[in-house]
Order: sequence, then structure tokens, then C-alpha cells
Amino acid sequence: MGSPKKDQNKGFFSAMTSGLSLFGNAMHRSVNGLLGYEGVEVINPEGGKEDAEEEAHRGRWKQELMEYSYLLDQADECEDPYLRLVYASSWAISVYHAYQRTWKPFNPIIGETYEMVNHGGITFISEQVSHHPPMSAGHAENEHFTYDVTSKLKTKFLGNSLDVYPVGRTRVTLKRDGVVLDLVPPPTKVNNLIFGRTWVDSPGEMIMTNLTTGDKVVLYFQPCGWFGAGRYEVDGYVYNAAEEPKILMTGKWNESMSYQPCDMEGEPLQGTELKEVWHVADTPKNDKFQFTYFAHKINSFDTAPKKLLASDSRLRPDRFALEKGDLSKAGSEKSRLEERQRAEKRTREGKGHQFTPRWFDLTDEISATPWGDLEIYSFNGKYTEHRATVDSSDSIDEVDMASIEFNPWQYGNLSTE
Repeated sequence: MGSPKKDQNKGFFSAMTSGLSLFGNAMHRSVNGLLGYEGVEVINPEGGKEDAEEEAHRGRWKQELMEYSYLLDQADECEDPYLRLVYASSWAISVYHAYQRTWKPFNPIIGETYEMVNHGGITFISEQVSHHPPMSAGHAENEHFTYDVTSKLKTKFLGNSLDVYPVGRTRVTLKRDGVVLDLVPPPTKVNNLIFGRTWVDSPGEMIMTNLTTGDKVVLYFQPCGWFGAGRYEVDGYVYNAAEEPKILMTGKWNESMSYQPCDMEGEPLQGTELKEVWHVADTPKNDKFQFTYFAHKINSFDTAPKKLLASDSRLRPDRFALEKGDLSKAGSEKSRLEERQRAEKRTREGKGHQFTPRWFDLTDEISATPWGDLEIYSFNGKYTEHRATVDSSDSIDEVDMASIEFNPWQYGNLSTE
């Protein structure tokens, strides 16, 4: 396997870009996500549209960003500052495997949340904090790291394609040394929206910077050429604060990533070998969605905490109907939820109120990005207090989570007439 092409990364040093995570729509439909795109329906370039409805109710890639969180654990435990960036950037790349399944998910309702526990000691919470423009915020934490994201997307329609710019900010804090990592993903292009088979590509640079030391990793996502040439390929380097290459990285975002120490010219050091750092997890045999075992369970109640928030995505009635194969009811429930959201907005505006997120606070901080300014939401800690109270209580009766009514609403029952 050849070494990365150094000249593809030089543009970074002359014009540094910034932006935000996938993870989106953490990437909320970053994550959350990653990390779906608002109002965009896309399909698997290897398949067709016939399974789009069945796919839509299942895992969302915003939550899949935590599947390989062990890489962040390793980054926290690692004493080598450059290898630390290898682990952390490989974690960031791992979510792109979900880009192969790009059917349109349900649009999140303002106030909708997603909770996850029972995975690597992680507590994860995301919340839709704004409807216009669509914005979400997310927070994840375990003993090794914290992850914080404010996510917003900006799009540009180009006829038969759509450019999606990841306006936002993603920060990972490694707890052992207090190192703060900033992630800037590449833009994404949705191809063949009208003619041909729709598919997604993310050509460009992913940059992860250690804000504490100035070290950084710059990875170049190769654009897909004719007949799929170059698709999935990722190459780049870990640089020290003096912008000298220390480690080369290479691989494919849908398969694996590897690394090798390099010299000042970016060539592999003699006596070293290429080592794999990440490999996509196994998928169930003959799984038509290409879901890993983790992806199959993230939208189930297996990863839900006790006393699940009534605003949780798993409880949406349109999702339930779709899961049961009742497309007519799924459509009507989706319309009902969206009309209820509009009714809430009318009531809120009539009262002179503004929507206030429950688990995140809007700060005074404005983050500048190449695609516009971003208002930053911060995790307010109330969810940690809520979860501690719930987990320590012995009086919580076991309930059928599927029986909980979806309720992200700010007000009581409203007429949608």
C-alpha cells in the first residue's frame, strides 16, 4: 500500500478551514450526525429505493458515531501525542461507513431527544434545539472522554446534485491530560438527485486539531472518479505543531484505517510497518442494510435507560407504524406530529415565548465557519443530574417502554385545526 500524496494536503496550511461534526446531526441527524439531511431523500448506490421505508425506521447514523468509542478510550490512554491523533481521527472516520445507507430519515421534532446507555460506559444525549434553522446539540461522556457538538447544515442545490456544508463545531476532551480536540469534517455532495442512481460522496479534507498542543491530523477523502475509481480512499498525515509530518495514515472509510511512522518527507520510516488501527465491525450474514450488530440495536430499547424520556426518538408513533409495515399510518402520524409542531409554534409566538431546550443552553459564543457564523449550545449538566436521580431511585416501576407516549411538547394538548 503506497504512502499518501503529500501535495493533496498543502492547501490546508494556506487556508485553514473550519466547520463541524457529522455527528451528527451528531453528526443531530449529525450522528445526529452524525451525523440524514433535512429534506433530502437519497438511496444506496448499490441497491435501490424499494427498501427506503424499511430502512428509515431503523438506526440513525447520528448515534452510530459512538460504535467505535473505544478508539477515543485508547486516545486518552495513549502517551504518544501523534498516535493519540491516529486513534481519535480513526474514530471520526468510522462513522462514514454509515454513509453507504443514506435513505432519508424522519425529520426531528423540536425538543426531540435521543438517549443511549449500556455501551462502553457511555452516557449519550442529543436534543433538537432549533427547527428553523434545523440545529441539534449532543453530549457524550465516559471515564475517558467527553464529546460535545452543536450541529447545523447549510445546503446548495446544483440542479442534479446538492452540496452539504457541515456548519457547526465538534469538540472531544480527553480526560487524563485535559487535551481538547477540534474536528472539522469535509463537505458532502449528494449526487444524481434527479437523474441516475443517487449516491453520496465526501471529497475534501478532514482536519482534527489538538487545541492544547497545536498538533493536527489532515486526512484527504478522495473524490469518486469514473466507474467508482478512488471512492472510499482516505490518505493523510499527522503533523506536529511545526507542521512536520510524523505519521502517515491510509485506508478506506468503509473498511479500515492503518498508520505508519514517517520521515520529514512523508515517506515510511525504515524498519517500521503499516499497522491497522480500525476495521469496520462484522455485520450479520446476508444483512441487506449492511448494519453492524451495534447499528441494529441503537434504535431499540436495549440501549435505552430506565425511565426513558418521553421525548425520545424511539417513541415516535410514525416510526412505530413504519416498523410494523403500516405505511399509510406512518404517513398520517408523521403529518400529525409536524402539524402539532406548527401549532406549538403558533402558540409560542402568540404568548411571546421562545423555545428553550431542556438539556442544552444557548451561549453567547459565536463560532465563525467558512459557511457562516454558528451559535453554540452547551451541555448544561441537568441531564446528568436527572439520570443520577433516576438511577438511584428504588421506587421506579418497570414499564413497557413501547407504551410511553411520545411527548417532546412544550405545551399541553393543542388543537391542530
